[in-house]
Amino acid sequence: MEQFIEKAIEWASNSGISAVTALLILILGIWGARLVREATRKVLIKRKLEPTLVKFGTNFLYGALVIFVVTAALNNLGIQTTSIIAVLGAAGLAIGLALQSSLSNFAAGIMILIFHPFKVGDFIDGGGVMGTVEELGVFISRLRTPDNKVIFVPNGKLAGDNITNYTRNEMRRMDLVVGVSYSEDVRIVKEVLLQIIAEDDRILKDPAPKVAVLELADSSVNFAFRPWVPTALYWDIHFDIMEKIKLRLDEQGIQIPFPQRDIHLYQAGESAA
Repeated sequence: MEQFIEKAIEWASNSGISAVTALLILILGIWGARLVREATRKVLIKRKLEPTLVKFGTNFLYGALVIFVVTAALNNLGIQTTSIIAVLGAAGLAIGLALQSSLSNFAAGIMILIFHPFKVGDFIDGGGVMGTVEELGVFISRLRTPDNKVIFVPNGKLAGDNITNYTRNEMRRMDLVVGVSYSEDVRIVKEVLLQIIAEDDRILKDPAPKVAVLELADSSVNFAFRPWVPTALYWDIHFDIMEKIKLRLDEQGIQIPFPQRDIHLYQAGESAA
């Protein structure tokens, strides 16, 4: 009986020490994981990475560290974790096979966040939709169209197609085509168009704007009208310029063939942002 009591006391003593040690490993490990997460977050923010990527990366690192700490604590208690890890691995594989499309979107989201072809606030054309990027998610991105519709686009669809970013650069070239009658003097028309550009202080002087005869079409002489403008003011200048062209040509008595199919209000594939 005495031997049984001694063994019980010895076991309780050893188990108690192991339990306290495991608890300390767990507490200190989680505390250390939080410190590492915060330090990593500050470093990534300093490097000006996307907020979504910073959040995902730091949370992933924290989760991995917590799993390592829990495994170490269980091992200290004498619990074999090999079988547990094997079960978790098999479960992860099954879940991955069941969520292939979601994982594809996830991988595409990570690629977008790393290479950042666009950022929040950019106006883009991608995945069959156009709009201003409001949120970059790991699986989907949220866009708002010019007519105030909200569209959620899977990242796999965005990354698997061409992406046109209209607002990434600080300036854009306005490509317009102005058609006039064959009876008009092309030198006078060119002078009028250049004067319209010179009168607008918002149009950039460098790069220099271009006005030239583009083609001799079936029913009109078409001029290329190509000034460079600040991206943020693109559509304001675009609408003003279109109105000025019409009014100024009318004032000068310069005829525009009817129907006015040679004056393009919009560039191909783009709507007003």
